[in-house]
Amino acid sequence: MKLFRNPEIKREILYYIIVYLAGAALAFRQLGGKGAGIVLPAGAAALVLHLCFTAKRYRRIAQMSEKMDSILHDDGETLLQDCQEGELAVLHTQLSKLVLRMREQAGNLQQDKIFLADALADISHQLKTPLTSLQLLASFLQEDEVSTERRREIARDIVTLLGRIDWLVYALLKMSRLDAGTSGMKEETVSVAELTEQAYQLVAVSMDLRDIRWDCQVAPETSFTGDMSWSVEAVGNILKNCMEYSEPGGAIHVTGTENPLYTELVIRDEGKGIAPEDLPHLFERFYRGKQNSTESVGIGLSLAQKIIVQQNGTIQVKNAPDRGAVFTIRFYKTVV
Repeated sequence: MKLFRNPEIKREILYYIIVYLAGAALAFRQLGGKGAGIVLPAGAAALVLHLCFTAKRYRRIAQMSEKMDSILHDDGETLLQDCQEGELAVLHTQLSKLVLRMREQAGNLQQDKIFLADALADISHQLKTPLTSLQLLASFLQEDEVSTERRREIARDIVTLLGRIDWLVYALLKMSRLDAGTSGMKEETVSVAELTEQAYQLVAVSMDLRDIRWDCQVAPETSFTGDMSWSVEAVGNILKNCMEYSEPGGAIHVTGTENPLYTELVIRDEGKGIAPEDLPHLFERFYRGKQNSTESVGIGLSLAQKIIVQQNGTIQVKNAPDRGAVFTIRFYKTVV
């Protein structure tokens, strides 16, 4: 029998026989043959019952072992529900939970692999375009008949493309830190007035060159709990997006308010707005809508959303009733 393959069963039987024989000898000594005649059958019956119950318990363990083996070989097996009481039932339940957790983690790992493959494909595509342009411009520079003015134009184009690649790599490194949970965000009191001023300085020169006016109305005491440097990064990316889609002579309006529930920052531009079909995808990584700017690589808004969400915040975008896009950022005071 398979039962006797277990060394603990052999030890139990050995100990039982020793006690059984000692009891029989004691009964024979005290009560004679009649006492031994009672003890011997009773002891044998007890041993048989014990072995029967033990065999049943080990069969259940063997069934669970077979199920686990099937699950490990991924043949679609699942542990059956066991509503009985007892230690084996508890073990069965815990194993069921373990199987569910393992399958959930396996599913998450598969999704991560798909996400990584898609991300690498997107990164490759984003880098391929400027690199191809750089190769083409470099070939132009090798021509002897290129004029000095043309060389200057090519040099400016090369600098622009290198800046685009540098920004893409910088943004991807930032996003990888956020994805890996190694951003090291602080929890400090962030002044919204100071935040918007620092974010504005990132695009101030470009806005001035494009003749875009800056209109900021934020009360000095407006604040929230978060990380100043990361928040400047997020708001700066949103301002950059608004600037790229604004027309010369327009303006970017910023207002900041605070209430007992959240701190709200509203950023509105005076551009053409966002196409309705682009609104649901605006914060997707590398997404570029129909009205995309040639300077955009489609990662700034995705990075901004990640930063805001990790600070217990939300961001929404919609088109203004008259014209332009409106970004509404809320930093909640409690977890939502």
